[in-house]
Amino acid sequence: MRARDWATAVVVVAALGASAACSARPSVLRTVGGSPVAATSAAAPTINVEPGNGTHGVRPDTPVVVSVANGAVASADLVTSDGQHLAGRTDGGGGWRVTDSLKPDTTYTLHVTAKSASGLTTTRTTSFTTLTPRAYNRAVLIPGDDWTVGVGMPVIVTFAAPVANRDAAEKALTVTSTPSVKGAWRWMTSSEVQWRPAAYWPSGTTVKVTAALGGVELSPGVWGRRTVTSSFSIGAAQISTVDVTRDIMTVRRDGKVIKVIPVTTGMTNSKPTFLTRGGIKVIMSREASVRMDAATTGTDPKDPNYYNLTVRWALRLTYSGEFLHAAPWSVASQGHANVSHGCTGMSDANAKWMYDHSQVGDVVVYTGSRRPLEWGNGYTLWNTSFADWASGR
Repeated sequence: MRARDWATAVVVVAALGASAACSARPSVLRTVGGSPVAATSAAAPTINVEPGNGTHGVRPDTPVVVSVANGAVASADLVTSDGQHLAGRTDGGGGWRVTDSLKPDTTYTLHVTAKSASGLTTTRTTSFTTLTPRAYNRAVLIPGDDWTVGVGMPVIVTFAAPVANRDAAEKALTVTSTPSVKGAWRWMTSSEVQWRPAAYWPSGTTVKVTAALGGVELSPGVWGRRTVTSSFSIGAAQISTVDVTRDIMTVRRDGKVIKVIPVTTGMTNSKPTFLTRGGIKVIMSREASVRMDAATTGTDPKDPNYYNLTVRWALRLTYSGEFLHAAPWSVASQGHANVSHGCTGMSDANAKWMYDHSQVGDVVVYTGSRRPLEWGNGYTLWNTSFADWASGR
């Protein structure tokens, strides 16, 4: 090296050393036009995707995650073979993950673009296929869409087959309402779970139920197939009280008495099985006419108490067969004596009025009976405290 070049190099190095005292030193130097400058990184982003490309038999509850080295996700699109796009979100560290549930037996394709700080981009396309279940388990929601129900109505999710993984199923179920109402789920059987508010629903409440079961393993090898929803509303607060000792039903709507109806309930001087059950009941269905056969409750056709007839204006209260209904044959006893086989009978006119002015979910409270209502014999959710309901006691 010539002496003049050597001197120039010494001056440059000295100048760089001096500047280091007041600014960060560039990590890499390169010479441009004879002067050293800091080099900028030109590395493109590297994209990693899980599940890996071409993977088969992926569990639908597997997270789909994108991570990026030397950059961040600029866009990501996870789409099924039939064109359904799934939602996702960035994770704050430059990566991305899906937020929608995967479905079983489905092929997914993921398109990702990542960008570095210097503006370089990398794109990657991968695909994977979820497992084929041994079986599916479907769910039905009650109340259904656009129903208007009474203030005592539970939310009911009924599965086609027993559910072994109840915790996972419950996590997939949500109830939202306006106004917001506190409530809790409780399993009534291995295939039915109910949600109730802490107290009767406020009149006018709107409710949406979502059962996001598409990516949930409900039992070993048995999965939910899709998300099911229902939206319904709460009508007037109609709560009736039947006093079985006085044979009177008092109907209240929004706290005001709107009708007092003479009735007859289950015989008290015969078999205990004919006594009308006491407790808080909920109207389960409205039937303009229904066939009642005593054989379904275990009564022998040769028994003097056997009956098989069609009744009108029937409101079901229990699975065992208690109804509010028209009983024109017992009008002389209504308001005076209990002569039925367990149902609550009234005149044709009063039964028609009750039928026309009632909705599924209305509450009917029975007082004065020494026969209790069995748990689960109808919608019995109001016969326990909310604390016990929520704890499963």
